[in-house]
Amino acid sequence: MKYVTLLFFVLINTTVFSQKPCEYSENITDSIGSYKITKEYMISEKNFGTNKSYIFFSLAMTDGLPTLNVQTIQKSKDFIRANCFDKNSRIYLQLNNGKIVTLIHVDQENCGTILRDDKQFDNRVNTGVFMFAKENFEDLKTIPITLMRIKYLTDTEDHVIKKEFLSELNNETYNPENYFINYLKCVE
Repeated sequence: MKYVTLLFFVLINTTVFSQKPCEYSENITDSIGSYKITKEYMISEKNFGTNKSYIFFSLAMTDGLPTLNVQTIQKSKDFIRANCFDKNSRIYLQLNNGKIVTLIHVDQENCGTILRDDKQFDNRVNTGVFMFAKENFEDLKTIPITLMRIKYLTDTEDHVIKKEFLSELNNETYNPENYFINYLKCVE
């Protein structure tokens, strides 16, 4: 019985102390309403030669409605094809248990912006806001994600979601498969 009690105590402490703290880039409440958004978190990084791409997530809560903000950045000296978000864009997240969670883009077309940096690289920055569907929303709080499919206006991209990776961009370690487990609580 002592071992069961000790094991229970260890599991409780591990769960409590392994929770990620909520960090917000904005947290506003005024007479119009409330808005808070978490800091951006890198979900995917691909580097191949002079082509680089990054995907960042942040969670927002606007007057009680949780959304996922997605920012994609493509960097290259070659031509960068535009991947536009539109009303039919979706993000499909496959969970570790095989279930699929679908996020629906808000009705706002966006093809991003091209910026040239001082090293003569073109950088296409695109952002989209996605709403959570009610079904499977609770699963995101407890089950890691393994795959992500982004459906753009004219293309579809698949991304394998890693358990952990060290970013070449900023030398930080990320745990993208547990992103929703760690941060959905920040917008509830």
